[in-house]
Amino acid sequence: MITEVQWSELQRDPHSVAERTEQGVVRVRRRGKAPLLLLQEDESTLGAEGAATADRAPRNLFTHLDSAEIARMLGDTFPRIDLLPEDDRHRFAIDFSRAFETSAELERWNVLSQTVREWKATAAVHADPRLHRALSGPLDEDHGPVPPPEAGE
Repeated sequence: MITEVQWSELQRDPHSVAERTEQGVVRVRRRGKAPLLLLQEDESTLGAEGAATADRAPRNLFTHLDSAEIARMLGDTFPRIDLLPEDDRHRFAIDFSRAFETSAELERWNVLSQTVREWKATAAVHADPRLHRALSGPLDEDHGPVPPPEAGE
């Protein structure tokens, strides 16, 4: 269960807010900033241990299956990959497997999340024939150098 409090409540009565972590996570809302989560350390440790245990089976599967088998398996979870050409389905399977293994190893699941987000965008392009043609065809003119991405992108 997640309880929500305002930043001002945490400032006024930190002991009361801390006691609420006995019942679960406390989300602290801050004006104009991302919320903070307060939880007891043992809950975080148990969550991390559970995630490490849960990632072992899929990691093992990914090492023993080929990309076609992984793509079929992932198709149940991500039906949008049916929109991808066959070669891209295999690339998605390989990218997903590597991102999963990397995320598990580093305990940084944003790596896997970013991979899934990028392939979702690719599937969306394939779902729109006009957009796919526009993005797949040659450019008629030179638009100059592409600037480097800004920090945080």
